[in-house]
Formats: sequence, structure tokens, C-alpha cells
Amino acid sequence: MFGIGELTILLLVIVAVLAVKRLPDLVRSAGKAARILKSEKQALKEEDGGPSQPSPRVIRGETTERDTPA
Repeated sequence: MFGIGELTILLLVIVAVLAVKRLPDLVRSAGKAARILKSEKQALKEEDGGPSQPSPRVIRGETTERDTPA
């Protein structure tokens, strides 16, 4: 009969063989997830880092308020 050590090795070999077929898809999915997280982090940083009040624009030496979308 098989011992626990042999069954463990057999199980690891079976998992490795099955995982090799799906490994490229898993890596591709991880890359997509990393890009999405990076872009979301950048968007949050830009949103939080910006000024809360719009800064005035200077036109021909005059100061005017920027038009803000309603």
C-alpha cells in the first residue's frame, strides 16, 4: 500500500500537471488585476490631491473665477 508520503507526492504531481494548463491564464488575470488596481490608485490620488476650491484664472491682468460644472 501507499504511505502518506507517496500519496502526498502523487497529489502534488497531479496538482502541478493540472495547474500548468491554467498557469498562463492565472498570470494574465493577475496582470490585469494589478493594472486595474494601479489605475484606481492613481485616480484616487489625483482626486484627493487636487485643490478643493478652483484657483482663479488670469486673463489680461484680470482675475476671474473658473467656470465649474453644475
